[in-house]
Amino acid sequence: MRFWMLTGVSLIGLAFGGNAWAVDADQKIEVAGSVDKAWALLGDFCGIANWHPAIAKCELKDMDGAKIRTLTTQDGGVLVEKLTNWDDAAHSYSYEILESPLPVANYASTIKVEAGSAADTVAIDWSSTFDAKGASDEDAKKTILGIYDAGLGSLKEKLAQ
Repeated sequence: MRFWMLTGVSLIGLAFGGNAWAVDADQKIEVAGSVDKAWALLGDFCGIANWHPAIAKCELKDMDGAKIRTLTTQDGGVLVEKLTNWDDAAHSYSYEILESPLPVANYASTIKVEAGSAADTVAIDWSSTFDAKGASDEDAKKTILGIYDAGLGSLKEKLAQ
């Protein structure tokens, strides 16, 4: 019975032109530093322009009680993202992409900072789920992981300073 239920869900998803299952992307680094120092860099929703090399500027506004950031990339691309959850005590926030040139739809992401496995280290986890749009699941995931790699690599350098 379980097989038939899963097959039915898959067929329903395909019938409506989408994938039945979302794509997951997750990138985690552990570096020397403290949670407080890492959160000082990451904890500002519009501060991404200060640590992600692809982002030229960020503009923040409130819309209907929600925080919306508009990101402009170094090459002129524009992404509009909505903050969906903020937890300062747990050093994490979640957001959704509302508009972007990226090959994704229904993108939801969380960035979390926590103590690392060794003394004086910090772990930063950037994860998401999304549907591929105009690209294969593999290509969409490769694009998102490339964005994460660039951002987390930059954070690693900034935390080492």
